[in-house]
Amino acid sequence: MITVQKFGGTSLSDASGREHVLRHIRREYEAGAELVVVVSAMGRRGEPYATDTLLEWISANGDGLAERELDLLMSCGELISAATLCSLLNAAGLPGVVLTGGQAGIVTDNKFGAARIIEVKTERIVSHLKQGRIVVVTGFQGATAEGEITTLGRGGSDTSATALGAALQAQVVDIYTDVDGILTADPRIVSEARQLAVVSYDEICNMAHNGAKVIHPRAVEIAMRAGIPVRVRSTFSDGEGTLVTHADAAEGHIGWSDRTVTGLAHVKGVTQISIATEGAALNPQLQVFRAMAMNGISVDFINVMPSGVLYTVTDRDASLAVRLLTEMGFEPRVRSGCAKVSVIGGGMNGEPGVMAKIVEALADRQIPILQSADSNTTIWVLVSEADMAASLTALHSAFALHAVS
Repeated sequence: MITVQKFGGTSLSDASGREHVLRHIRREYEAGAELVVVVSAMGRRGEPYATDTLLEWISANGDGLAERELDLLMSCGELISAATLCSLLNAAGLPGVVLTGGQAGIVTDNKFGAARIIEVKTERIVSHLKQGRIVVVTGFQGATAEGEITTLGRGGSDTSATALGAALQAQVVDIYTDVDGILTADPRIVSEARQLAVVSYDEICNMAHNGAKVIHPRAVEIAMRAGIPVRVRSTFSDGEGTLVTHADAAEGHIGWSDRTVTGLAHVKGVTQISIATEGAALNPQLQVFRAMAMNGISVDFINVMPSGVLYTVTDRDASLAVRLLTEMGFEPRVRSGCAKVSVIGGGMNGEPGVMAKIVEALADRQIPILQSADSNTTIWVLVSEADMAASLTALHSAFALHAVS
C-alpha cells in the first residue's frame, strides 16, 4: 500500500513545521504505508533556500545564466529540503533515502524551466520501498533521457507528487500545505468561507485555473487520468482535509448530491478590450487573435460577433495589445482594473436558475456585470476590481456556501 506525501515550502521552512512533517510521516509509516515523500524548496521569497531567493541571488551576480544552468540553480532548493528531511528521519529512527527527480525516474523533455514529464520509471523507488525505506524525492524536477536536470515550472512539486502517485498506483496522494483543505472561497476576502470535505477533479481543476492556488491544475489532471485520489491537508493539524476524486466516487459523501455550486474563485488584474470589426478587412477576427498569439499574449473571456470582438488580457499585457491593435488600424476600447469571478460547481450542469441567481445577487449590490461566459461546471462574470470583494461575498451568500460540506 503506497502513499505519496508532498510537503510544501512553508511546511519545511522552520523547525516547528519540520516537526509536524515528521509526525505525519511517522503516523503513516507506523500504520504500514510504503511512503514516497515529495518536498519543495524551504520557505518563500527572501528566505535563504527558497527558489525565488536563489533567482534573485543570480540576478544580483551577473544575471548571466542560460536556461540549462538556471535549472541547475533552481534544483538546489529541493535538494537542501530533501537532505534536511532525510537527516531528521534517520535521527528519529525512520529509515530515509534521498532521490533527485531524475534518480526517482522522472523523465522529461528538454524544455528547461517548464519541462513536461514523458514517463516515470519506478524501479529504483520500488526497490527502496521493498527494503523498508522512506523515499524522499526532490519535487519540481526531473531529467532528460540524456541526464540533463530540468525543472517543471510553477506548481511542479504538486505535479511530481501526482505523477509518482500515478506511476506507482498509490492508494492516495496527500498534498500537505498551510491551510486545512480547499475552501469555498478565499477566506481573506469572504469571512464565511468554509472547508469542503470533497470536490471532484473537474471542480478543483476549474478552481485552480481560475485563481485558487491550493493545488496546481496540471497535478490534478494527472491524478484524474490515473484515478488516484488526492487529499489536500494541513501540515499543522491531523484533519482529513479535502478529498479530490471522481464525481461518482464523491456521491456517497454527505451533502454532495445537494450541491449546485461548490465554490468561488477570482483573478484580479484583468483588462477588457472591445473592437468593432464590421466593415473591416477580410477576416478581422483572425487578424486580431493571430496578432495576440504571435506576440505571446494570452486572451480570455472571448466573445466573437459579426460586429466585433470582446476579450480580456492581463493588465501587464494590455499596453502591448492596444499598441498592436492600433498599428493594425483598429480603435480598441479599453477597460482596465477588472476582475474575473468564477462560480464553480458540478451540480450546475442542466440546473435552471443559476445565472438568474448570480445576476440577482450582483444587482442587489448594484454591481454591474461587464461580461459573462459559461461552461458545464463554471459561470464567469467580469466585474470592476473595486467590486470584486463585494461580488464574492454576495455570491457566497446567495448560494449558501457557508453551509456547504
